[in-house]
Amino acid sequence: MGGFPFVEDGKVTSDKSMANTRAYYEVLGVDRSASDADIKKAYRKLALAFHPDKNPGNQEAEEKFKEAAEAYEVLRDEKKRGIYDQYGHQGLEGAGFSGFGGFEDIFSSFGDIFEDFFGFGSGGHAGRGRARRGSDLRYDLTISFMDAAFGTETEIDVEKMESCSTCEGSGCEPGTYPETCSSCNGHGQVSRSQGFFTVRTTCPTCRGAGQTIVSPCKSCRGAGQVKTSKKVSVKIPGGVDSGSRLRLSGEGEAGQSGGPNGDLYIFIHVQQHDFFARNNTDIICEIPISFVQATLGDEIQVPTLNGQKVLKIRKGTQPGESYRFRGEGIPSLRTGRRGDQLIQIAVKTPTHISKKQESLLREFAKLEANRISDKLKNIFKGGAERAAR
Repeated sequence: MGGFPFVEDGKVTSDKSMANTRAYYEVLGVDRSASDADIKKAYRKLALAFHPDKNPGNQEAEEKFKEAAEAYEVLRDEKKRGIYDQYGHQGLEGAGFSGFGGFEDIFSSFGDIFEDFFGFGSGGHAGRGRARRGSDLRYDLTISFMDAAFGTETEIDVEKMESCSTCEGSGCEPGTYPETCSSCNGHGQVSRSQGFFTVRTTCPTCRGAGQTIVSPCKSCRGAGQVKTSKKVSVKIPGGVDSGSRLRLSGEGEAGQSGGPNGDLYIFIHVQQHDFFARNNTDIICEIPISFVQATLGDEIQVPTLNGQKVLKIRKGTQPGESYRFRGEGIPSLRTGRRGDQLIQIAVKTPTHISKKQESLLREFAKLEANRISDKLKNIFKGGAERAAR
């Protein structure tokens, strides 16, 4: 149902609707005859499943969380439920109820439920005690081709917010304590009458905290957190590639009100190698040889990730032909099994030769020309005989 007014921090807007007109009983998955206990139990289950801290960035879960909160707000209240049962959504709209303005209103209204399930809330002052997980951080790390192949361990400097050591995260100057907000009497929300109902909004003085800090900590200026630079050890397994991502649990920014720290995500960027290229777990290199080596065959030394290795060149090797060293590639992150090394042959034509070399090549060319001429004659002769039949 679009176009209904929506109460948000005391301001009325018209862009949000009440649960998209879905039946509140349907939203909570209960019968119309459900008891208060059944309604509360159903809401707790949905709040746990779709809580924003458990579904960060999930727009669908956020909408379902708000939808369930709106349904519970109506069905838990005897007067609102009676109006809804008799007149439906339009009856509630006419009576002045239009849902919630956002998460803060939901948390402040249902602090008891979130305290039971998630461990935050403080004596009914839902805003103050709500534990918040710290933010995740991203760090882009560039490593060499060889470090990606074999793995390495390094230290990085990470700038992040950590709990203030002076006030231990309270935001208060040591020896002082927060005081109960005089505007909301510590509830974190203020109420005003609108139609038949009382509309509760986040307290503008304490911003839902329920408490105010009279003597802020000088180190963190009352924030409870300070920006620091911390050295973090990162162990990189062999086999990573550009785009690989490592998660260091708890190395993100500090949580608030006892909430857990966020995580640190390391995004890997691998430098190109002067000699090797990579294709998944295989490595590729190009080896130049002379046309004499290609013709007569030879044994040559080829660089690998683990040092030099002998490659036997077959007689008559053609340009672009490939050889393979099995197990000389990059280890798989999943299995640990190493890929192969592919050696592509590039036959090089000399640009400067001696007179003796030129004489020998001309003699070779005559012999080769006679051989090719005889071969062509046999081809044409065979073709003529077939045509005469």
